[in-house]
Amino acid sequence: MIIQYLSDFNCPYSYIGLNRVQTACDELNLDVEWEMKSFELEPKLTDSPINAIERYAIRNGLSIKDAEREINEIEQIARNEGLNMNYRNMQLASSKDAHRLVKYAERNYPNSTHKLILKIFESNFIKNENISDHRVLIKIAASCEMDEEEISEFIKRDSLRIEVDLDIDEAISSGINTTPYYFINYNDERLIVPGVFEKESFKIAFEDLISGEMKNKTFL
Repeated sequence: MIIQYLSDFNCPYSYIGLNRVQTACDELNLDVEWEMKSFELEPKLTDSPINAIERYAIRNGLSIKDAEREINEIEQIARNEGLNMNYRNMQLASSKDAHRLVKYAERNYPNSTHKLILKIFESNFIKNENISDHRVLIKIAASCEMDEEEISEFIKRDSLRIEVDLDIDEAISSGINTTPYYFINYNDERLIVPGVFEKESFKIAFEDLISGEMKNKTFL
C-alpha cells in the first residue's frame, strides 16, 4: 500500500491525522510506503517565531479567548490520541526549510524519511522548538541516522524550494486549499480522504480497499 498525504508541519490536524493513519496501519499490520506532499498553510511566515494563539485568532477571525478555547480543544483531541501536544506555546514560524529537508531525505535517506517527519512534528508541537531554526533541523536529522555535516551543508542552500512550491501548486490546481489530505493507493485502486477521520474509519477504509469492498459502497 502506498499512502501519499498532503501535510504541513504547522497544522495540528496534519499531526493528529498522520498519527491516526499510522496507528491504523500498525494495528492492521500493513506494509506501507509513505510519501509526504508539502503544503505550507502560511508560506509568508518568517524564521522569527510568532505567538500561536494570536495568529490562530487572526487567521480564523476569533477573539483571543475563543482562540484559546479552540486550541485547548485541539490539544485535548491530540492528548486523547497519545500526543502530548502543546499547541498554545509552539513557536510558529516558517515550515519551508522543514519541507525542503523532507524532500532531501526522500531522495537520499528514504528509509529514514517517515521517522524524520514524525520527529519534526514532535519538535514543533510537543517540544515547542523553532523548526525554522537550522540547528533544530540538523539535530532532528542526525537523530534519524542522517549525516550531520551533509545536512548542514544542504540546509544552508536554497535547493529543493521549487519542489516544495510545486507540491503546493499541484494541490491548489486540483482544488485543494487545506491540510491534511490522504491519497491511499492499493493495486489499481485509489481512495482519497479529505481531512481527519477517526482511526477506526481509516481502518475500515483500508480493509475495504484491500478486500475490494470499496467498489461496492460509498465510504467517506
